[in-house]
Amino acid sequence: MGSHMRPIRLAQLCVASAAASLLSTAQAKSSPLTYEEALARARQTAPAVAAADLKARAARSSAVAAGRLPDPQLRFGVENYPISGPMAGRFGADEMTMATVGVMQEFPNAGRRRAEAAGARADVAMAEAQRAVTTREVQLGAALAWVDLHYAQSRLAALDAILRQIEPIWRSAPAGVASGADRPAMALAPIRARAALQDQRDELAAAAERAKAELSRWTGDPDPAVAGPPPSLDIEPASLRAGLEAHSTLRAYDSARSRAQADVDAARAAKRPDFALEASYGRRDRMFGDMVSAGVTVRLPLFAGQRQDPLIAARRADAARVDAEAEVARRTLRAGLDGDLADHLMHHEQWMRSKDVVLPAAQRQADLETASYGAGRAGLGDVLQAFTELAEARLTLLEREAAVARDAVRITLTYGADAP
Repeated sequence: MGSHMRPIRLAQLCVASAAASLLSTAQAKSSPLTYEEALARARQTAPAVAAADLKARAARSSAVAAGRLPDPQLRFGVENYPISGPMAGRFGADEMTMATVGVMQEFPNAGRRRAEAAGARADVAMAEAQRAVTTREVQLGAALAWVDLHYAQSRLAALDAILRQIEPIWRSAPAGVASGADRPAMALAPIRARAALQDQRDELAAAAERAKAELSRWTGDPDPAVAGPPPSLDIEPASLRAGLEAHSTLRAYDSARSRAQADVDAARAAKRPDFALEASYGRRDRMFGDMVSAGVTVRLPLFAGQRQDPLIAARRADAARVDAEAEVARRTLRAGLDGDLADHLMHHEQWMRSKDVVLPAAQRQADLETASYGAGRAGLGDVLQAFTELAEARLTLLEREAAVARDAVRITLTYGADAP
């Protein structure tokens, strides 16, 4: 009996251990993420980054074969086999009939091979630059989602604190009407104020859920949560402007320029002859003896005006197009940075004004109205209005701080140095 129970208990222990392992894994996956952890998780798990990695790996692998000689060709055949006359259909009756086996090796000119190798190296650089661009985009998406979730939850907590603070005033409204201190219509003011604040709370809760869904998109966490302080709100405009030339977008255009130049060189190389060497062995009837043949094949670009020259002109036009597009990207980056810096400065000034002027004034007004209401010199509507404005001031402060944080994140991750 005991020997039968031991396997059952062992199986139960294994199941319990597996369940505990799965639970701990799920808890680890749903643990709150700091800002830096969210960016690292996005870099590690985003499918777009994995796809860019694979593209770069494919380019590096392809570059190994670029510029190499083509594979040799093996040829088998029968030559001079008679099909008419007295020896028709007889393999060994004619001295010219033979079975042949040969090999041929093509030798593209050196310029063509150098251009092919240069193009492959440019493709590798382009794939790696595109990977940096993709990583930048993934980090930016995760960073903005983290900031949005952090501040949506902060605004939600601030509004809940205001609702708890106003709750005693709402409860006192019917008593004021019953005692004759307030008009009957004043009993409706708290209802409207509470409904308005509840509407605002629903909007903030929905914003938090949207931000959570977006953060889950970038990090792969099914139920993400944020932890820790928000990212730094400070930026260095001079450093960002100085580093624009090393931006991954412009590096991608540098690689595209190298690719276009390699195409031009390949088109030019097509005007130079290529050649091939061939050797073959012919097996004949013993009475005639075997034969060996060798030859050289040379490609003659005799009609360059109708063949190679138009292609050279087309590749040069492509190279000029890449230069023009690179300049467009450079100007777009500079203009975007300047515009984003202007918005950041504006949002920062609005945030400071809300922090240093608007919120203290709203808090002071709410305190004064509460004191006046306690002294019988103000009505309930005045107090509710003051606290409603205080709630708006606190939420506006957080909203403006969130705008500054979004600006800082967007500017740093869009124009700053590439991630390692």
